[in-house]
Amino acid sequence: MQAWARELGFSQIGVAGVDLSSSEQGLSAWLARGFHGDMGYMAAHGLKRARPAELVPGTVSVITVRMDYLPASTTPGWQAIEFDRLTRPAEGIVSVYARGRDYHKVLRKRLQHLSDRIAQELGPFGHRVFTDSAPVLEAELAARSGQGWRGKHTLLLSREAGSMFFLGEIYVDLALPLSEPVTEHCGSCSACIDICPTQAIVAPQQLDARRCISYLTIEHAGPIPLELRPLIGNRIYGCDDCQLICPWNKFAQRSALPDFDERQGLVGSQLATLFAWTEEDFLRFTEGSPIRRIGHERWLRNIAVAMGNALRAGADSAGGKAQRDGQDAELLQALALRASHPSVLVREHVAWALDI
Repeated sequence: MQAWARELGFSQIGVAGVDLSSSEQGLSAWLARGFHGDMGYMAAHGLKRARPAELVPGTVSVITVRMDYLPASTTPGWQAIEFDRLTRPAEGIVSVYARGRDYHKVLRKRLQHLSDRIAQELGPFGHRVFTDSAPVLEAELAARSGQGWRGKHTLLLSREAGSMFFLGEIYVDLALPLSEPVTEHCGSCSACIDICPTQAIVAPQQLDARRCISYLTIEHAGPIPLELRPLIGNRIYGCDDCQLICPWNKFAQRSALPDFDERQGLVGSQLATLFAWTEEDFLRFTEGSPIRRIGHERWLRNIAVAMGNALRAGADSAGGKAQRDGQDAELLQALALRASHPSVLVREHVAWALDI
């Protein structure tokens, strides 16, 4: 099965059992503290996440897969390159995973191909494929199947691949040999906790999503809390800081597929340019991208916050006064053009950005 998986672009495969009862208490406590924020579906599904056989009756085993996603163009020292983007306030930063094709589509299709290949070998069997698309404890299942261990940032970590990868699952009605879990290797390191811009990692392996920049710029639909806006900087879709600082990501692997190569326009673009996208532009440039799911309104909301932060910080500190003044003027002009936007959400964030 490992060979079949690799042919489909997966980097690793494992098998977990369906008894996740030991995870139920932690999941319940996380929900009780409201750490899921506006993600109501988390609470709605409740403990079903920890009960695979309730989600898909008849499930006996769970096949887990890992797919690395660093673009083929990634070079040594890529973490420093990404951190350097934070020093250019007028440039918009999209999380690395979202710069290519929507991973949901890529993994789901290939998971189904893997299921078909297994069926060819073993005969028809009951199954259902998932990738971040249903009440599934993905990281827990992956950890139990030997894919890695839960890092202090809650993401899965692998000694061979860091954390820059996607996870997927196939719930099956087959009793397969289970994989051996691996030991944890974070030790006393707290780099991910220390670097989080909003201190969303409240304790090792405990994330308050309500403070997480990825949640705020992607999952959260309403106004971004005022006290958190300055901390977002120029991150307009997601945040990679806790992964960039992690020592294990020196082993992060480039993707075997071209799907996750960077799209033109999503890397190194100026905020004013991205803010000028019409809804038609947004839909065209994000076709097949995970970014499309937030819609044009939230896209403008996020960029307005980043533009406000750029104005407050001054433009690129490496440039002279004339350059800074020119960039500020461009940002102000772009914001002014959206000051009367039909969306209350956009208008409110534009007004905040202009209130300097």
